[in-house]
Amino acid sequence: MKYISWNVNGIRAWKDKEGVLEFITKESPDVFCLQETKIDAQKTEELSISKKENADPFSPQTFSDYPFEYWNSAQKKGYSGTAIFSKVEPISVSYGIGHELDNEGRVITLEFEEHYLVTVYTPNSKNDLSRLMLRYEQWDIKFLEHLQKIEKKKPVIVCGDFNVAHSEIDLKNHQANMTTKTKPGVAGFTDQERERFSDFINAGFIDTFRYLNPDEEKYSWWSYRAFARERNVGWRIDYFLVSKILKDKIKGAEIYDQVYGSDHCPIGLVI
Repeated sequence: MKYISWNVNGIRAWKDKEGVLEFITKESPDVFCLQETKIDAQKTEELSISKKENADPFSPQTFSDYPFEYWNSAQKKGYSGTAIFSKVEPISVSYGIGHELDNEGRVITLEFEEHYLVTVYTPNSKNDLSRLMLRYEQWDIKFLEHLQKIEKKKPVIVCGDFNVAHSEIDLKNHQANMTTKTKPGVAGFTDQERERFSDFINAGFIDTFRYLNPDEEKYSWWSYRAFARERNVGWRIDYFLVSKILKDKIKGAEIYDQVYGSDHCPIGLVI
């Protein structure tokens, strides 16, 4: 199976960007997951792919192979949100992880015959780090518990925007962003966030891109400031992680850094 994940930073703007629908058509994943959809629950019907023959503004030709769509929208309008589109009907679907931030629409879990698929939009710690301890003490722990709970039944594939660059190789200017004795670090590369991501790895989950490309410097997010993308001053904060039992089945892990449409680029996995 082939999977694509993409933080679209607003689905209504993303869908109109040049090359976006062509990319999905060309890659034709079995499942694709979106984060930061920023669409209200009542608005998802307007963007429905499978329920309307003329599902403008989406292209029916592009999405006709995805009859199964699942949305998790935030209560706050124009904020957060996730979605999954699948060619294969899942056995079950669940939303959230039993945390207070479930009202921000950050997690969808699909159960398939041989595995679970989870998409996540991890909370950003914010520039002032006001959400750092919420992540460190609550969210990241609770999310890992969710993955481990379902992993007892079937292998897990989890994808999305984890809002952390795990290692120095995962961002261009690591020295300027790391935690030191005199500064707490920059959101997305603090010691606390990196420690919690290490918890996933220590629990047996495999970072598929880094597994296949141990030394490659490639990024999935760029600031809109200072021509960061043009200069490739980026961060790798979008991941596909898989249960250890799937290690020998990882056939491909891609970062499509030449594909535009958001401040993030899509990432891919073939199992």
